[in-house]
Amino acid sequence: MDSIPPPSPRIAAVIVAAGKGLRAGQPVPKQFTPYRGSSVLRIAAENLRAAGVGRIAVAIPEGANELASKLLDGMTDITLLTGGATRQESVAQGLEALASDAPAVVLIHDAARPDCPPAVIERLVEALAYHAGAIPVLPVVDSMVVARDGVMAQNAEREKLRRVQTPQAFGFAAILAAHRDWSGGADAGDDAQVLRAAGYDIALVEGDEALRKLTYKEDFVTASLSVRMGSGYDVHRLVDGEELWLCGVKIDHHQGLSGHSDADVGLHAVVDAILGAIAQGDIGDHFPPTDPQWKGAPSSRFIEHAVKLAADAGYQVGNVDLTLICEAPKIGPHREAMRERLAALLGCDVSAISVKATTTERLGFTGRGEGIAAQAVAVMVKI
Repeated sequence: MDSIPPPSPRIAAVIVAAGKGLRAGQPVPKQFTPYRGSSVLRIAAENLRAAGVGRIAVAIPEGANELASKLLDGMTDITLLTGGATRQESVAQGLEALASDAPAVVLIHDAARPDCPPAVIERLVEALAYHAGAIPVLPVVDSMVVARDGVMAQNAEREKLRRVQTPQAFGFAAILAAHRDWSGGADAGDDAQVLRAAGYDIALVEGDEALRKLTYKEDFVTASLSVRMGSGYDVHRLVDGEELWLCGVKIDHHQGLSGHSDADVGLHAVVDAILGAIAQGDIGDHFPPTDPQWKGAPSSRFIEHAVKLAADAGYQVGNVDLTLICEAPKIGPHREAMRERLAALLGCDVSAISVKATTTERLGFTGRGEGIAAQAVAVMVKI
């Protein structure tokens, strides 16, 4: 896992979060809306900080200081200020708030683009070695036209067009002077236009689709439904002289499952389902049977590892559906205990866990009572 750079005093940021966000259809402005277990504003600030940004000035609507302070609680070097009537005015006020201890570089970012990959910031800052400003852009893939009075007026040359994103990066002294000298109207559109009007060239660097702007209600619905799914399957032989563990529950039975660990076939199938959902290989990759440290190990450790890997990737368990395939023992009497144990291990409510059992009508190795098989499906949702 890449290390997070420490906050740099030479890099500061202005987050523009002073808009009303009415098109998003939320009960509060979209920058304050709950998002992936946090809020849009906090995630935007945390991602800037994780990329090495030091001080952050946040322009917020009038009267929103208490709410913004609560959402950013625990974050240091944050300055809240009431924004202006336009985006340009809000940015100018944010820059002035940073001017008393001026950084070398400032990132100007819309709170409505909370997911900011550190690699984009790295590319922006690198470009400032040769330019006073740099912005992230993406190519336009659709055909473009110029519209006039509701009809097509002419074609637009798609190859010359780019989709502009934020954060935009600037040498602090240059962008501060450009805003102070701005006379181009009430609203500049974005800060690259302000700097360009002052006579500077703006570098274009590769953006990222993750920087999409949250604008409409559907954008929040799409984000909340972001899911991945994986499946798992495992088999272990029944033998004499072994304990029988299924889904973390010890079952009283005359035989147990044979394996390098405790051979909990149910948990192994769930582990593989989680690893499959986040594209992290399978249980053998992480806990090879040739490694003596896993001899007799409880499979709960494998579950905990898979859950942590999923969390690191930004996912948590949505639901798990597990089927145990055997002639004996009877699963029904132990089903609820298995569900509760699985829910505890996976960190979710028991209502998200299904444990079922079936037989193969005495066909095959499970039908002959030689072993137990398990298959699992796990749905992982964005945190």
